[in-house]
Amino acid sequence: MDAIRAEADVDTQAEATRDLIRRLIDDRADEFEVDIQLDFNHADDRDIFKLANIGAKVHITASTGVAAAWGFYYYLREYCGCQVTWAGVQTELPAVLPSLPPTGITITANDRFRYYQNVCTVSYSFVWWDWKRWEREIDWMALHSINLPLAFNAQEAIWQRVYLKMGFTNEELDAHFGGPAFLAWSRMGNMRGWGGPLSTNWHHQQILLQHRILKRMRDLGMTPALPAFAGHVPANITRLFPRVKVSKLGDWGRFNSTYCCTTLLDVEDPLFKEIGKAFIDEYTREFGTDHVYNTDTFNEMTPASSDPSYLTKAGQAVYSGMVSSDSKAIWLMQGWLFLSDFWKPPQAKALLTSVPQGKMLVLDLYSEVNPQYPRLQSYYGQPFIWCMLHNFGGTLPMYGAIESVNQGPFEGRSFVNSTMVGIGLTPEGINQNEVMYEFMMENSFRSQPVELTEWFDKYATRRYASRNANARAAWQIFKRTVYNCSDGVKHHNKNIPVCRPSRKNKIDVWYDVEDFFKGWDLMIAASKEVDSPLFRYDLVDVSRQALQVISITYYNQILTSYKQKNLTSLASSGNDLLHLLDDMDTVLATDSHFLLGAWIAGAHRNGVTPEEKALYEFNARNQVTLWGPDANILDYANKQWAGLVADYYHERWELFIDELKKSLENKTSFDEKKFQKDVFEKAESPFTYRTNVYPETGTGGCTCCTDFAVMGEELRGN
Repeated sequence: MDAIRAEADVDTQAEATRDLIRRLIDDRADEFEVDIQLDFNHADDRDIFKLANIGAKVHITASTGVAAAWGFYYYLREYCGCQVTWAGVQTELPAVLPSLPPTGITITANDRFRYYQNVCTVSYSFVWWDWKRWEREIDWMALHSINLPLAFNAQEAIWQRVYLKMGFTNEELDAHFGGPAFLAWSRMGNMRGWGGPLSTNWHHQQILLQHRILKRMRDLGMTPALPAFAGHVPANITRLFPRVKVSKLGDWGRFNSTYCCTTLLDVEDPLFKEIGKAFIDEYTREFGTDHVYNTDTFNEMTPASSDPSYLTKAGQAVYSGMVSSDSKAIWLMQGWLFLSDFWKPPQAKALLTSVPQGKMLVLDLYSEVNPQYPRLQSYYGQPFIWCMLHNFGGTLPMYGAIESVNQGPFEGRSFVNSTMVGIGLTPEGINQNEVMYEFMMENSFRSQPVELTEWFDKYATRRYASRNANARAAWQIFKRTVYNCSDGVKHHNKNIPVCRPSRKNKIDVWYDVEDFFKGWDLMIAASKEVDSPLFRYDLVDVSRQALQVISITYYNQILTSYKQKNLTSLASSGNDLLHLLDDMDTVLATDSHFLLGAWIAGAHRNGVTPEEKALYEFNARNQVTLWGPDANILDYANKQWAGLVADYYHERWELFIDELKKSLENKTSFDEKKFQKDVFEKAESPFTYRTNVYPETGTGGCTCCTDFAVMGEELRGN
């Protein structure tokens, strides 16, 4: 893997790091010096930084710009009690910077790589971002030691060039590319065309944005992973190449014939290699290359054959397309496919050994819950990265498998004949559960698992710049409840507020609810003494989680009342649930991070014409609700956001409760199938086509949390 090296010179990396420091602490930036020495890194290319006092300044010597930024954040966190997260920053530095030990501090990374992103993250979280937001994210990556990020923007613009040269029409490409909020899945061949078409303006904006993203990543010494050809082609390819061998992939999400069943080029057809080479050639002409390419032919798609020889040829075809353009190419592959029952050891081995050893880098995508490296003998010799997936669909529940994340990377490194070369973050969506990401990335340098009680105590203190006893005690409760999941279940936030109403909903709760409520009470008590943006964000988040749990009680009361044919009780319980949703919307509206309006406004800013803005708003609304034309992946990307709760979730539950009441009043059976049809036609589908405007900024302090605490106590019988 010698091809994976920082290309920018030392002066460029040093200046990029100094700029990052200035963006973060501005008037105190001159108190830090940065020196990049490429020969400073470990013999096996693991990053190193050294911190030392030289006069009144903190001097950072590092192997790359990323290592220097990581060292800077290490000092801020460990010596100044600061924190930098998606929801905001806490950078209250002491008047005089704390002194380091006389000999300084030297930290060496445990592994060569720290990877970031799931192929879905770009659609669930990044899709509407401008450069200003991307700049903050790249800063966050560097501060958290990320040196191998995915960089997938603008590939459709490059594919358009390649396919137009081959003779495809723009109309054929419009049917192939997904819309902006669904690009991740059209790229993986899961579906085609839904949410499109993509405009000339979209392609142009994405090219400009990708240039800035790649330059900044490279200037900091990162190695961006770029896209490559997986074999999925426009459906009308046989118009141009009548003798080409193709097949149809299966229906991934119950999409209709317009959007399903992507065309896959036969792995032995000579055109496979030609297209793969043409794409990387064109992409390299526009953006340059860093020699690492990510692509997945069979992500959640069943191969045409389980014959190992076929799977070997499939892997060879993908890799040949890369290496025919770039002799230094390394294939970065998500290991998510191996969770499927299809991939028994012979099949997995055939794919994994289809390329030379060391020319494939595997992301063990869900290591904290379902690692595949033990089952597949450390990927049969191919290097792999231990990843924390953590989040599905960008949903917002408080959740984490903290014990697994504390122990797992060390187990991966010590596994017999381990080929582990890094750790990674692979959430489908970000902007949630920041504690888990802060904790995970400290595994970059830890020598052993940490004592969690002490770590959570420090986390709360840093986050709020306060040693508030109530806040610290609350986080100890969260540590042992919501962040201590060990049931091995894929938690997709199937909770009452965000589930399509039904008499059959089953909700997962893996923690002691009464204990969690005590943590909520402690946060409310702390609000009398702690006032900071990050605390207010957490107070909203914890209150949202508590209301989500309380809603289960109301839901069960609704079902019991209906079963007992008690109309009065049903009406009362139904009103309780609807009032709770109103309260949830109110509390979410207080913080700008929990607003539907911000998501839709981002979509609008990417459009130029009224038609383009309308299409992007539809993309934004559809993704977080129906996810497809016919509720194909309904509520998978659900969000407890103000506006969405009031105008989508509330309306669904109101319809459900009204239908239950009518059923009792008319002495008829509740028709589940008819209701599912009605709620789609009356509430869900209409919402995706609306254009009403929502606020982009929060309303301010959460004044209703005390009332919610009283509500919780009543439910607990206090």
